[in-house]
Amino acid sequence: MKIIIAGAGEVGRHLAKMLSTDNQDIILLDQNQARLDAIDAKYNFMTWNGSPYSFATLSDINVEDADLFIAVTPYETNNIVACCIAKKLGAKKTVARIDNSEFLVPKYGRTINELGVNEMIYPENLAANEIATALNHNWARYWGELHDGKLLLVGVKIYNQSKLLNVKLKDLPVTTHDFHIAAIRRNNRTIIPNGNDEIMDGDIVYFITTPPYLQTVRNYCGKQKHVIKKVLIMGGSRIARRFAVQYHEKYRIKIIESDYATCETMATNLPDCEIVYGDGRDIEVLRENNLDQYDAFLAMTDSSETNILACITAKEFGVPKTVADVENLQFLPIAENLNIGTTINKKLLASSRIYQLLLDTDQSNSRFLSLASADVAEIAVRSGAKITKAPVRELHLPAGMTLAALVRGDEVRLIDGNTKILAGDFVVVFSLQGTLEKIEKWFS
Repeated sequence: MKIIIAGAGEVGRHLAKMLSTDNQDIILLDQNQARLDAIDAKYNFMTWNGSPYSFATLSDINVEDADLFIAVTPYETNNIVACCIAKKLGAKKTVARIDNSEFLVPKYGRTINELGVNEMIYPENLAANEIATALNHNWARYWGELHDGKLLLVGVKIYNQSKLLNVKLKDLPVTTHDFHIAAIRRNNRTIIPNGNDEIMDGDIVYFITTPPYLQTVRNYCGKQKHVIKKVLIMGGSRIARRFAVQYHEKYRIKIIESDYATCETMATNLPDCEIVYGDGRDIEVLRENNLDQYDAFLAMTDSSETNILACITAKEFGVPKTVADVENLQFLPIAENLNIGTTINKKLLASSRIYQLLLDTDQSNSRFLSLASADVAEIAVRSGAKITKAPVRELHLPAGMTLAALVRGDEVRLIDGNTKILAGDFVVVFSLQGTLEKIEKWFS
């Protein structure tokens, strides 16, 4: 596939790097040559200096051959204009990053589509939905649903109350195959485990399971699910406002904001929420607003450092669930190792959503998720494939991969050593990043 990405900001760069491992024909387009020069030459994509909404520039890079044109510059209007021009010049599918929730209204969205924008990505909306998912499944660090929720991918941070701690996986205290441990995140390193690996205090463990056994997984992890009713938000950012607009009927929301004009705007637009003018970085302000009586605390200021520290403070106050907006990508590994609950990053959410749109466009691409330095793939099994020759325990699969689950017709099942994989199955595979291409040979 030929993919043109307009905008070499953090979203554009992250997306280009992510796609470059898939042997796609990628061009990263930006007007700022310094941004392009800063990109590491090890990545397999072309950079081009030029305007994404210039007919001449788009013609120079043969936009008419593009299977996908993605505009993710910081400016919504430029993205829409760039997509319209690209579409008129022959690009098959276009995606624009937007900042206006009005475009999500179906009747207005249809108008934008008629102009030439096939898909719209609204990062703040994605972040608001991610926060809602984190509050709904508040005992987990990560929550993902596959096959319309028939398979669940759950990431949980393990502490000393877990029954899984310091036990080899082959010796886990389980009597039935209710879940599969697919990956372990430890000290910024991802492990695709085998039977001799142990789970240690502080590990983030990724489970594949099915809805009937979710309670079993939670019990083994020593976690409790809290009922979230009251939410305190520090910072009236666009993510915070979008979350309040969408979920004010579900939660009692209070927002603390240090800018008086923003408070006035929110008081008008969010009449069902309590708006407080104050500096949430001040512990006395948090104490005066009864932080310890809230079920969840969301740190949504423009400062990643402030959000991380605020969540640590909220934990010390005894708040059961905290969520930090960490927009600085370099801070994410650090935040992951701290006791701050869930982290969100709208750039990564936007990149992941665009990546899913790519997979919808290119059905030959099997990879559907990149998680914690691991690839998660659903791979179709071809007739005569090596993976079908024996039960899993006899296949001598390469290190760095694990078969987690399979889909056979309408049936979803977890894989164990006795499972015999058949042609026509779709297998969910975890592998270390960069090894998927070798693994796919087992299935074809």
